[in-house]
Amino acid sequence: MNKTYPSAAAALDGALFDGMTIAAGGFGLCGIPELLIAAIRENGVKNLTVASNNAGTDGFGLGQLLESRQVKKMIASYVGENAEFMRQYLSGELELEFNPQGTLAERMRAGGAGIPGFYTATGVGTVIAEGKEHKDFDGRTYILERGMVTDLSIVKAWKADTSGNLVFRKTARNFNAPAATCGKICIAEVEEIVPMGSIDPDHIHVPGIYVHRLITGQHEKRIEQRTVRKREAA
Repeated sequence: MNKTYPSAAAALDGALFDGMTIAAGGFGLCGIPELLIAAIRENGVKNLTVASNNAGTDGFGLGQLLESRQVKKMIASYVGENAEFMRQYLSGELELEFNPQGTLAERMRAGGAGIPGFYTATGVGTVIAEGKEHKDFDGRTYILERGMVTDLSIVKAWKADTSGNLVFRKTARNFNAPAATCGKICIAEVEEIVPMGSIDPDHIHVPGIYVHRLITGQHEKRIEQRTVRKREAA
């Protein structure tokens, strides 16, 4: 089955609706599905709940959806690089659910594996644990976290074959792998689509059974925090 679509807008056709939940891969600006995010902004769908490690930066990545006021709630681990995110949250315009990074990754992975919940010691004794079930195992207290299943997953991969088997490149693997599994529909944007059978099965990071639609295109690959060394004196 060929899952390739000609554009991000075409791949998103029929998958978007107001009030939906979206899991987005990426970490900072590394491995973000920038083409799909731009197409979601262009579509104008609103009241979104977005689960992602962070919210991009001002004017790029998920930051674009914040600027256009399409996001109602963020489920995230880190939001420190986005001034508009901070402004909306502090002014009460944006709902925020903080999740520790490992907990968020496991919530996505568990949802994709059909696991409704799991116990973790992370967050016990903090505001993260408020309102959650507590249980002791072997003398240690844990809290119950729910597996996450979203209406849509959008991810960025390096390479895919036509059946949707995905390969990520280095640190761009980050949240993309668990995010890909937890959506009822998963759309992946990739740098290259190759024929079936050309990817070594041992090199596949996400099996194509999780991936429903594919697009390819040019990516900007911005650097979030550019740091350079001072020139040495001659």
